[in-house]
Amino acid sequence: MIDTYLTIKEDGQSEIEIKKSRFICSLKRVETEEEAKEFIQSLKKEHWKANHNCSAFVLGEKNEIQRSSDDGEPSGTAGVPMLEVLKKNDLMNVVAVVTRYFGGTKLGTGGLIRAYSSAVSHALEDIGIVEGKRQKELFVQIDYSSLGKLQHYLEQHHFVIKDTQFLEHITLCVMVQEEEHFKEAITDLLSGQVSFEEGDYSYVETLIKNKTS
Repeated sequence: MIDTYLTIKEDGQSEIEIKKSRFICSLKRVETEEEAKEFIQSLKKEHWKANHNCSAFVLGEKNEIQRSSDDGEPSGTAGVPMLEVLKKNDLMNVVAVVTRYFGGTKLGTGGLIRAYSSAVSHALEDIGIVEGKRQKELFVQIDYSSLGKLQHYLEQHHFVIKDTQFLEHITLCVMVQEEEHFKEAITDLLSGQVSFEEGDYSYVETLIKNKTS
């Protein structure tokens, strides 16, 4: 398992217009090449009247799989520029499809490259990019009297609380990276009135500043 990754916040769509041509960029998270191809085909069916449905995707922990298609646009003017935007943002497991409805004015080679690149960049800005970090679940059991102090500490230090259970004691499931340091800090904060139990590893995603901006 990798420690960190970057991907889109959620599946989504964004549109720009250049010289009366509409460029609709659809972005989706995918895990396999089959998923990516199915998404591309679904958009080709949805936008069957469009002039082009160009695509690009990156897959794998090290982007081992990279594919692009110009779908009838001049070679190298659509799919590759789209792929470069995904790679420049270090994204993982994302497919982009840019649907073009021709507006009557030819853009030329440079204009097409800029248009398809801009369509993907604009969509990324609209949808957002998240960073996923591999963290460990730590179940923190405390008395009710300690809740306010612990919550304040967790908020101040931007820890993610995955779950909270209110029974005889309160148990918070907190996502942590440096487990021992966290235990020491909380034990000191609550004067030892706390117990810990380790859980599984999972990824916590947080929105980051978009690299295209």
